[in-house]
Amino acid sequence: MNQKFMREAIGISIAKMRANCGGPFGAVVVRKGKIVGRGWNQVTSTNDPTAHAEVTAIRDACRRLKTFQLDDCELYTSCEPCPMCLSAIYWARFRKVYYGNTRKDAARIEFDDDFLYREVALPISKRKIPMKQLLRGEALTAFKEWQAKADKVRY
Repeated sequence: MNQKFMREAIGISIAKMRANCGGPFGAVVVRKGKIVGRGWNQVTSTNDPTAHAEVTAIRDACRRLKTFQLDDCELYTSCEPCPMCLSAIYWARFRKVYYGNTRKDAARIEFDDDFLYREVALPISKRKIPMKQLLRGEALTAFKEWQAKADKVRY
């Protein structure tokens, strides 16, 4: 069963890459033995730097299942997830992830995420893109209201 779903993710990666939809990456979300979401890299075709295969598969599955948590699902992705996708995977709460290519395989074809892995580990003051805190007191208003909100949907 696992190989069938991984082959689907790989097949999507090849088909969509050949169709010039984006890079050679594909993913499927599986729930109870059935594919409930499909995604592929759409960065260049949609001008969206967040439209990686895993993210688009997560969006598709969540839309279809009408939920923001995929804790009873598995993700099959044609390549080891980048830091952004890895974060999305944790936010979605997948129970398991299967991947094909490694991040080193991706680096060999000029999709190198090691820079991002290193950047995330740095203190904010040492990162390449300057980041400066601004208007924290005003921004805390939303957090205080959220904390007191009786009808909030926790996630």
